[in-house]
Amino acid sequence: MNLKTFLLGTCSAVVIAGFAQAETLTIATVNNGDMVRMQGLTDDFTKTNPDIQLEWVTLEENVLRERVTTDIATKGGQYDVLTIGTYEVPIWAKQGWLLPLDNLGADYDVDDLLPAIRAGLTLDGKLYAAPFYGESSFIMYRKDLMEKAGLTMPDAPTWEFVGEAARKMTDRAAGISGICLRGKAGWGENMAFLTATANAFGARWFDENWKPQFDQPEWKNTLDMYVKLMNDAGPQGASSNGFNENLALFQQGKCGMWIDATVAASFVTNPKDSTVADKVGFALAPDTGLGKRGNWLWAWSLGIPAGTQKADAAQKFVSWATSKHYLNLVAEKEGWANVPPGTRTSLYANPGYQKAAPFAKMTLDSINAADPTKPTVKPVPYVGVQFVAIPEFQGIGTTVGQLFSAALAGQMSVDDALAQAQQVTTREMTRGGYIK
Repeated sequence: MNLKTFLLGTCSAVVIAGFAQAETLTIATVNNGDMVRMQGLTDDFTKTNPDIQLEWVTLEENVLRERVTTDIATKGGQYDVLTIGTYEVPIWAKQGWLLPLDNLGADYDVDDLLPAIRAGLTLDGKLYAAPFYGESSFIMYRKDLMEKAGLTMPDAPTWEFVGEAARKMTDRAAGISGICLRGKAGWGENMAFLTATANAFGARWFDENWKPQFDQPEWKNTLDMYVKLMNDAGPQGASSNGFNENLALFQQGKCGMWIDATVAASFVTNPKDSTVADKVGFALAPDTGLGKRGNWLWAWSLGIPAGTQKADAAQKFVSWATSKHYLNLVAEKEGWANVPPGTRTSLYANPGYQKAAPFAKMTLDSINAADPTKPTVKPVPYVGVQFVAIPEFQGIGTTVGQLFSAALAGQMSVDDALAQAQQVTTREMTRGGYIK
């Protein structure tokens, strides 16, 4: 073999080896707008990481939760990056199911993450998921319809005011519901909203001894209010509506008010997508005068399952998607108002963002006001605002969500739904060893 042949062969072997090292990351994510936007911007990542290819599995929220939970619990290994939330991260990290994110890069700036958001993704001082966007909840409302109803929305309204306003803003002939609220069953769908709302009514999932509290008047008051309000002022088929369905209704001008995730603010004020973009106002989540507002705390985050064989590549992607660079990229392509919110202190100090996002301060105030360690009026043994941070909650919360969705749909009474919720929760908590 001459030298030229040898060198060509060697070069070919290197090229082949280079291709062999190319990795495909399978990323499981939710079909929310910010994640869909991210998929359209990933050329920025692959351009600087040509040896990493991305394969997306984009799912509806309830389906995503079910599939990633099953996969990680059974060590199925289908995914290399998971979109998970503040509920799962510390529980799964404790089980050893997630890898710590200890190689996000020198310029990642972990200390820039909002303390309230970072704390929920940390176990024993280690970050186990990086927040893609963070949120609390608040009221989005139509300023024109509020004025037409002869009312003025306070910055910090009560549930009594919200109920009055919703009924006055309802115009069935024009296809306008006074209020749109989650009704779709799921621990992270209707139960996120109802648990946060129940906190404001003085309700709690469990007393200090882990005894379920659905047989107490505070839960009866919460569910009665919700069902009656939705019957009077909500849209048809509300028991099937989750975040995305209500977002579409609001953008189409069919809702007077919508109480939901603060992340929706950029979507309802974007004139490309929203027919009412210039008519939207914001207010804090309602209270009942007991000292707690119905605002939750959540981050959709990117974590890496412990079983992946592609941890280094996965961590590169997670770092890119949750970095300051990515926020700047979205701002450049879509404008500052459309940057994923609720994750970084520097974003809320950015004059460009403050100017473009009229909802910025209220979002930050709502995130900072939510206290997972003291979520309710009365003492509780658990952590979590719109969820209870125990492994059993996922199953119990979904079952209770199905009962409450059925009550909203008129398939059972509020009293029956609460009685069955009490029964099933007591049974599961006894099985889990919480109730002796």
